[in-house]
Amino acid sequence: MADIRVGISGWTYPPWRGVFYPDGLRQRDELAYAAARLGSIEVNGSFYSLQRPTSYRSWRDQTPDDFVLAVKGGRFITHMKKLAGVETALANFLASGVLALGPKLGPVLWQLPPTLDFNADRLAAFFELLPRTAGQGASIAERHDAKVPDDRALTTAEVTDQPLRHALEVRHDSLASPAALDLLRAHDIGLVAADTAGRWPQLTDVTSDFVYVRLHGAEELYASGYDDEALDRWADRVRGWQQEELDVFCYFDNDVKVRAPFDAMALMERLGLAR
Repeated sequence: MADIRVGISGWTYPPWRGVFYPDGLRQRDELAYAAARLGSIEVNGSFYSLQRPTSYRSWRDQTPDDFVLAVKGGRFITHMKKLAGVETALANFLASGVLALGPKLGPVLWQLPPTLDFNADRLAAFFELLPRTAGQGASIAERHDAKVPDDRALTTAEVTDQPLRHALEVRHDSLASPAALDLLRAHDIGLVAADTAGRWPQLTDVTSDFVYVRLHGAEELYASGYDDEALDRWADRVRGWQQEELDVFCYFDNDVKVRAPFDAMALMERLGLAR
């Protein structure tokens, strides 16, 4: 049966304290508190900087046994290098501890900047670099450089044949073309269905055996919540994908006004997933 996961993008937000997180809850307990109420969380600190294996192990230990943590790929790869010449950068990202999540590792998200248009050769070359199993990821991690010192690099995997999935969030209209979608399908890369309050393309094309959803805000980017009607619509979409036997990973990223965790729990309730 298809696996449906609903959660939030990130969990460390000061405005959430005293609203979603109870007064007096220690900051180090916030992940466990959120994970007890949600089906998945997207690690987004990995987008801004390389993390450490100790951090990934801690996040794994703080979450329930059946939990899943998606991981956002580094902006150095997507925004600075723009996917070109990223062999070492990818090795560093993988060596930074991603594989320490073990069976809790969900899809890896690669978010492209709005300025990056469709270039078939560039995309295909990047897709071919991506590991499809934890064992392949460990082999790539061995090629890290000094940015990840040997004494804090993780270059092994617990289960070498554990599948690794990858999702691509696009923000340039040219990446909505049939040629771009065909390329994602050919490389088994999931296309992100992103709701960005109309700023960037909202695509719901299925390009893999899973669907990755990012809900950044219905009317105002990162700020506005989702009303009952909007949540009903997304619940219907998720049920439709489930009927097609597609796994679904859905993350609310409308964090500014503390809407994300409450919207996520409301969608879970509609889908019969409430913890």
